[in-house]
Amino acid sequence: MLTLKNIKKIYDNGNIVLNNINLNFRKNEFVTILGPSGSGKTTLLNIIGGLDRYTTGDIIINGMSTKYFKDRNWDSYRNSCIGFIFQDYNLIKHLSVYKNVEMSLTLSGVKNKKDMVVETLKKVGLEKHIHKKPSELSGGQIQRVAIARALVNNPEIILADEPTGALDSQTSTEVMKIIKEISKDKLVIMVSHNEKLAYRYSSRIINIKDGVIINDSNPLNENKSNKKFKIKKTKMSFLTALSLSLNNIKTKKARTFLTSIASSIGIIGIAVILSISNGFKKQIDNYEAGALTSFPITITSSSFLENGSVLEKEDDLSTYPSNNILYSYNYSNNETIHKNKIDNNYISCIEKISNKYINTIFYDRIINLNILTFNGVLYKELNNKLVNLIELPQQSYLKENYDLLKGDYPSKPEDVVLIVDNKNRVDINLLKALFCNSLEKINFDEIIGQEFKLVKNDDFYKRVDDNVYVKNDVNKELYEMKSNKTLRIVGILRRKKGNNILETNTSSNDISKIGYTNELVKQIIKDNKNSNIVNSQINSSGIVFMGKIEFDRAGITKQEALTMLGENDIPSAIYIYPKDFKSKDKIINYLDRYNKNKPKDEKIIYSDYAKEIINLSKKIMDAITIVLIVFSSISLIVSSIMIGIITYISVIERTREIGILRSLGARKKDISRVFNMEVLIVGLSTGIIGIVIAKLMIIFINLILYKLTDLKDIAMLDLKHAFILIIISTLLTLLGGFIPAKKASKKNPVEALKS
Repeated sequence: MLTLKNIKKIYDNGNIVLNNINLNFRKNEFVTILGPSGSGKTTLLNIIGGLDRYTTGDIIINGMSTKYFKDRNWDSYRNSCIGFIFQDYNLIKHLSVYKNVEMSLTLSGVKNKKDMVVETLKKVGLEKHIHKKPSELSGGQIQRVAIARALVNNPEIILADEPTGALDSQTSTEVMKIIKEISKDKLVIMVSHNEKLAYRYSSRIINIKDGVIINDSNPLNENKSNKKFKIKKTKMSFLTALSLSLNNIKTKKARTFLTSIASSIGIIGIAVILSISNGFKKQIDNYEAGALTSFPITITSSSFLENGSVLEKEDDLSTYPSNNILYSYNYSNNETIHKNKIDNNYISCIEKISNKYINTIFYDRIINLNILTFNGVLYKELNNKLVNLIELPQQSYLKENYDLLKGDYPSKPEDVVLIVDNKNRVDINLLKALFCNSLEKINFDEIIGQEFKLVKNDDFYKRVDDNVYVKNDVNKELYEMKSNKTLRIVGILRRKKGNNILETNTSSNDISKIGYTNELVKQIIKDNKNSNIVNSQINSSGIVFMGKIEFDRAGITKQEALTMLGENDIPSAIYIYPKDFKSKDKIINYLDRYNKNKPKDEKIIYSDYAKEIINLSKKIMDAITIVLIVFSSISLIVSSIMIGIITYISVIERTREIGILRSLGARKKDISRVFNMEVLIVGLSTGIIGIVIAKLMIIFINLILYKLTDLKDIAMLDLKHAFILIIISTLLTLLGGFIPAKKASKKNPVEALKS
């Protein structure tokens, strides 16, 4: 069944170990190869077993030549055809007796392994020791485990290398009897120095000296076989590789744990950084939620183009030209400001936004209120520029965002309110206009009930020329005209605590205001729309009134003048206050649909100040996070290198195990898989340990940050980030262990077994 034809083995240094070996072996016989040390008998045995390669010649198994065998063929051959019994036993120390015997079945893909393993162990008398480790057995018992391992896969050839060399005489006899029994239906080839045992139990003795066969006691001249030779492919499953790695790690628990701790430093750093960053981002989001009422979606008469873009026609001119030529250019084409054409059509569109998305809509109009005050002695105009008069949002918004300090909310068009800042301060110009007795501390009762007179245009202005109007004198007659409306302060309001950001429609210097209702604006427009001054202004190309009202005459346009005089209610700005984030997105989508397919100059550009501020904050936070992560990642790289070193040490420690696995038919990739699995376990444990330590650190970090910032539970590790960090840890350790694992797979099995 087995033929060696002209086998020659020459080492790299030119030394000829085997020279022209020709042997035929029977299907079942007990062959012993005898010879002095260095004669080449072990090399011959390794070549027959496929652990070593012949230089020239051929090995023929059941009529099949091995001359063109590849590594995978030799691996399968060792697993399915060969059973090795070694002098030094070569059991895997961290596996049980059962697992050692089972290994060759596992590699060959046998499913019902348990019965086969137990039955084989019974044959050698070790069924009671099935769960013991090799270190718990005697020398003879260990050798019988090795014999069971060689037999369990039912190979056709048993190769025994000095199987009794480490045993006493009695145990040697017992082992030889077992091997003799095996040879009744298998080919047994044994290498030995013990001639006495060899001649007693062997059916054939082959003597070898200096790599040459010098005697064969029972040669076979021809070796014909009609049996079709089949080799089953071997494969080590991931679970088997994982089990081997886990068992090995169990023997080095302390080292593995310390390695994982040291390697997890980078993961801990990144996890803590991400936790703090994530927490601050959530704080920013919470801030945004609270700031929505103070940072509305804003639409003004003019807006900066997004990102400061410039509407400029492209040309084919090169930059920094070297010629001596000038080119004309109209800088008016270079626009960074976009004029929003807000009209009644757009206002109608805004008012159609669903109430379920809107908290309130606030309109900022530059309409001029002709207001007079009287303190019992002096009549005075309430100047719109010196006193901040603003249009109030809806009452529901007022109640939600303002505390009523005194009085009531407006209930009719003529009701107005005084709005103070968070320190109850009022601008001194407003106090003077209200004729307060004191300009330092004023009782609320002194303010509530104060009245003003709202005068119509035709009474407030007088014509002095065809297209020139001036204000009438402020006196008792003008103050008491029956056509006037009486405005009355009915309440004092203050923005609620925690919502103290000034509205975007006012400047930072405006710390107090007189607020009037939208209904009052409508009445003013109704009364003044057809006034004499308005009609004159419509028919005039210039500005018809003299003096100062809100702006210098040269500083306003005709349209602005008409708006100030109450000809229309087109606002200069619109402020839309969403109810929440989702509502804001819905509103923005609605505004974008309005702009769709419209020419560039007809589009209405809006500003989302909250988003811009939050995005800027998040960008700054992201930049800081990235920088810190980059620094922390350096420790990850160091950890990866350290894992590579640890894996290489493990390869050195497990070199014999590599040889054992290869002798059982494990492929090179299976060896790589074993060490990759070990690295995988270390990587996973590193990531998990890093996350656990980071979680513990976050508890103390939150306590420190709370004392420093009064912000509770800032650092929060996202589960997604934790999962990603564990994956990164695993991948980096796999990368670090790749080269050592690859190196392990390339180890020569013969050299590995000698280590």
